[in-house]
Amino acid sequence: MFERRSLSFPITLGVFMILAIVVLTIGWVLMWAGVFASYLSVAMLSIGSTLFLLVLLGVITYLTLSIKAINLTRRQSNFIDSVTHELKSPIASLKLYLQTMNKRELNEEEREKFLKFMADDVDRLDGLISHLLDARTMEKNIADKEFVTLQLDHLISDCAETVCVRYRVPPETISLDLKPAKLVAERVDAMMIFRNLLDNAVKYAGTPPQVHVAMRKERSEVIIEISDNGEGIPKALRRKIFGRFVRLGDELQRKKPGTGLGLYIVRTLTKRLNGRVKVLDRDKKSGTVFEVRLPVHPNPN
Repeated sequence: MFERRSLSFPITLGVFMILAIVVLTIGWVLMWAGVFASYLSVAMLSIGSTLFLLVLLGVITYLTLSIKAINLTRRQSNFIDSVTHELKSPIASLKLYLQTMNKRELNEEEREKFLKFMADDVDRLDGLISHLLDARTMEKNIADKEFVTLQLDHLISDCAETVCVRYRVPPETISLDLKPAKLVAERVDAMMIFRNLLDNAVKYAGTPPQVHVAMRKERSEVIIEISDNGEGIPKALRRKIFGRFVRLGDELQRKKPGTGLGLYIVRTLTKRLNGRVKVLDRDKKSGTVFEVRLPVHPNPN
């Protein structure tokens, strides 16, 4: 799940910079001692300047790699905090309810209430495991995937129904304005894209939650816009949210559950289907709009 990068490049770069510094030092000492003739000194000065420039570029590259590594480590730490919290909270809750039911005689109303809370905790654990498995599934070789022609409007409608059931909200919470369209993709991938987007839309929507899905066609593309009535996402952070393990705010003070993988999954799978996803402002209203552009099958029927 964590990013795997080869160490050969930074090691080679480090060895090169060490050798370049050694050569530069020896060359400068010999030039200072007057070992070289004047015409050779000019040539050595040119070579030394080139090596110095290469070392400078190497240092900049190393600094860039170090910053990326630090950011990745922070995101992984954030991810671990999130998963730990998401695992411990429902497990502790389930344990408490089971102990209470075991030690006390409950009436029918109390028993039903406890069972409902326990079912919610199980759903929360199931959602977490599904997210982790989704991220793992993306590491499959694209050649191993089975692409089929999907009726995109039906698929989005199914995803909306699933999300409404999960959050126990009325079906009208997600309003749909869909057009017939076909998409060539693996069904699981397409489901993950729209399930994650709709899940986020309902999760971060206002009270009461209102989500709208609109679909339109432009030439060989289908454009799906998923809008909510939440607080919105600052423009400066709109590219950042698609990174792996990225969640806005402090993990330990956050009220909404999650792993920071949902939008990363959306972006990766959308790119795999030669599509694009971005965040837009909602016209004159609070909230966020996620726009997904995907190539469609020429025959919508």
